[in-house]
Amino acid sequence: MTPDSFSQDGLLAGKSYATENAAVLARQFIRDGADILDVGGESTRPGSTRISEKEEIKRIVPAIRILVKKIKIPISVDTYKPSVARAALDCGVSIINNIMGTKPDTRLLRIVKEYKAAIVLMHIRGTPQTMQKNIRYKNLIGEIIEELRESMEKCLEMGIKSDRIILDPGIGFGKTVGQNLEIINRLKNFKSLDKPLLIGTSRKSFIGKILNKDVASRLMGTAASVVAAVLNGAHIVRVHDVKEIKETIKITDAILGYSNPHLRRLGQMRYFENF
Repeated sequence: MTPDSFSQDGLLAGKSYATENAAVLARQFIRDGADILDVGGESTRPGSTRISEKEEIKRIVPAIRILVKKIKIPISVDTYKPSVARAALDCGVSIINNIMGTKPDTRLLRIVKEYKAAIVLMHIRGTPQTMQKNIRYKNLIGEIIEELRESMEKCLEMGIKSDRIILDPGIGFGKTVGQNLEIINRLKNFKSLDKPLLIGTSRKSFIGKILNKDVASRLMGTAASVVAAVLNGAHIVRVHDVKEIKETIKITDAILGYSNPHLRRLGQMRYFENF
């Protein structure tokens, strides 16, 4: 629900019918095979401009109110702001997708606990405005795992249940092209955290740089990155092209021997069945 999404498909990009179109788009995503719907009101691309909590609520709440009445799958809201999270959870959202998952805001965690919601903790250093200036790691995978572990432990200390925590290593958030590739290649290392892994590679710049393709031409690169991520242990993938990537995952699952393509190895649909 933004006018400035990096993927060039934000519903507020000059469209006066954004709220109504969100419901139409959501139903199409579900027909195409989406298991979770993620709603965001602030672009977090590198160098993006932060908006006020009031503006973010204004962008997403009208759409969420419609969506919770019209769709049956879990709804996630992409926010790191406590008041936005509360407004979304008040409307019936069940997951908070927190891109500021490294050293998360304790106010946000209290709200997640209060509503018994799930939380995605994404790895990032700095903010979307500064993250690409801090891309030096002595031990890339080890440092990301340790920082996610600390965030996870903070959630547990705040009273969030263990089965309500999802981890995201933060592809594209404070990482170089090579670092993004290394994370995907070494996802099995994250098994030690014993949590579902969410991976978001869709249309991102590392794909464009490798293929020399603009955002609108990164479907095949996205599909390849998703296959690699699933083969290496990803449980949930966040994508724009739902139909095409769903088919890609069905084939990947068939090769891996999973008879039910709706179930990942840690069973994320069972994970969400009570929401």
